[in-house]
Amino acid sequence: MIVRIEIEGGRAGFYEYRVVYDTEELYADAGLGSVADCLVGAVEGMSPDMVAAEIWYRAVCSGTYSLPVIATNHEGIAQHAVNTTEAIREVTGEDDLPSQE
Repeated sequence: MIVRIEIEGGRAGFYEYRVVYDTEELYADAGLGSVADCLVGAVEGMSPDMVAAEIWYRAVCSGTYSLPVIATNHEGIAQHAVNTTEAIREVTGEDDLPSQE
């Protein structure tokens, strides 16, 4: 199963994530310190049948990764997600992209 990790937030202590399969929210957490913290929390809660995840930050998908890759490189993947979202915002001229609902 490939799930989606949706991350929102922009200030330390105000990040949140939810793990979604199809349209069903499987679990979530809030009040985390960073995008990387969200990835760690999301991966730690995954069952063995979840083999990969799409990473979404502020409604922008930055890629699909296997769980071992996320677990060993969560800092790099988090930075890539932030950079990708910022690049999209810069190109579109949007100050704030809509939340993913």
